[in-house]
Amino acid sequence: MELRILVHAPRGRDAAVVQTVLSGQGITTHACQSQDQLIRCMSDGAAGAILTEEALPELLADDRLLRWLGAQPPWSDFPFVVLATKREGRRAAKDVQTLHSLGNMILLERPLNAETLVSAAESAVRERRRQYVTRQHLDEISQTRNQLERLNAELEQRIAQRTRELASANDRLMKEIAERERAQAALTQVQKMEAIGRLTGGIAHDFNNLLHVVNMNLELVSMYAKEEKVKPVVERAKSAAKRGSKLTSQLLSFARSQSLLPRLVHVNKLLLGMRDLLEISAGAGVEVKLDLCDEPNPVVVDPSQLEMAVLNLAVNSRDAMPEGGTLTISTCNRVRHEADGELKPGDYLVVTVSDTGAGIPQQLLSKVFDPFFTTKAVGSGTGLGLSQVYGFARQSGGLAFVRSEMGKGTSVEMHFPLAPADAEEVREKGPSELQRASGNARRILVVEDDADVRRVIVECLGLIGYSVREAPNGTEGLAALRESTPDLLMVDYAMPDMTGAEVISKAREIVGNIPVILATGYADMAHVERLAGKPNILRKPFDITTLGDAVAGALAKAESATAATNP
Repeated sequence: MELRILVHAPRGRDAAVVQTVLSGQGITTHACQSQDQLIRCMSDGAAGAILTEEALPELLADDRLLRWLGAQPPWSDFPFVVLATKREGRRAAKDVQTLHSLGNMILLERPLNAETLVSAAESAVRERRRQYVTRQHLDEISQTRNQLERLNAELEQRIAQRTRELASANDRLMKEIAERERAQAALTQVQKMEAIGRLTGGIAHDFNNLLHVVNMNLELVSMYAKEEKVKPVVERAKSAAKRGSKLTSQLLSFARSQSLLPRLVHVNKLLLGMRDLLEISAGAGVEVKLDLCDEPNPVVVDPSQLEMAVLNLAVNSRDAMPEGGTLTISTCNRVRHEADGELKPGDYLVVTVSDTGAGIPQQLLSKVFDPFFTTKAVGSGTGLGLSQVYGFARQSGGLAFVRSEMGKGTSVEMHFPLAPADAEEVREKGPSELQRASGNARRILVVEDDADVRRVIVECLGLIGYSVREAPNGTEGLAALRESTPDLLMVDYAMPDMTGAEVISKAREIVGNIPVILATGYADMAHVERLAGKPNILRKPFDITTLGDAVAGALAKAESATAATNP
């Protein structure tokens, strides 16, 4: 019942048509003939509601629906899909205000095709599922809290009885209880942050797929459009999609859904690109300053993990300055002639994050990098931020240090070895002409569970000149592989029946060492390498040129390997 779609379209046959279309896709629906029935069904449980625009005046004639929306629990944001009549020009301000009063709303203009309606309904169901998962996590946290309160109450009763007998024993018991509560609270907080990270990663994955479809369809529009005035509009839209892609990448980095992938990084350029995110994270009361050195400072690190380390330190600095202050991020090159603990002599880049907060007491400085150690109140931090910074710097061949003075502030330094002169930079390719496939059409099998993503990839590969087959999941992809062996397999990572890594592993058992491209923005690289070695990775979202280059490169690499083994 909680995953059904409510349909309220009192006029004409709209309700019956909508139910027929959604039922054909396996979506449970229920038609509501009146406002009372709609509100009652929403209270009983539903994944979303599809309304017609002409039904809104009657629905909003009184404030019962708005009162229901306002009374939703914190985890709930009930989604609506409004089927609007197409209008010339902009809607009246009153109509726009009426639509916005629904809150979480998708507006679809009629006439619309069945795929658009089904896609909107499926999006509402997916969003509601995530809300139900959040509700479950909140309930579990509440149950854990109640259980802890009950246990604490029982312990206090026992302590009260023992106090009259042995005061010294009671003191020791109280210390043990306090330590246990601290450990339990820290564990609960870690579990909560893990759940938030998992939820964030899932949402970012869905948005990555949406941005991928938008970006590639914009490329197709740019190629098909005859009029020159269309191209600047497409470029502006593509620029916005790229900004969205950067945000989803940062969300995935927060969710720790990306493995450590070291490459040559120009740190000053990376920090300048993070400036907007740092200012947002620091808040309005904190001034963010960048003091970057003039010397070149390339290092070999994972750029996403470096971003996360700097962001962790910036958030810590913000929390240390509740009344506002200055956050300074600086870089400099430093030569160490002698070893300092685990830090060997050599040339280093030092990234320093400083604040003007209250500072850390000297007796605590030796503990700040310990896992689970935090000076914040219970529930305000996991105690893992600085330990992650320390671990990342050490794993990258450097080390992290902290300096603090009470009343003046704290500085955390991350030391990274400068890159060797012969280090190769992984350069992002600029815009280039689309390379058409030459000669006989190579056969490609695309395995992707998202229908929109799969459709646009297949269309683009066909446009380049390849012969393409498609499969919506790993099981059907392997079946298609058994029927006919393609020249290249292109597979998504996150799919419901099996991961892309599992598909690659089983495909190689069937047809041998077939060329593979793993297209993903959300992958456990350790899992991929364990099952499938190191396949060619194509990060979503990508454009048509990048897709063509990746396919051509994978095919050429396979041909070179074959020629080398069979001279």
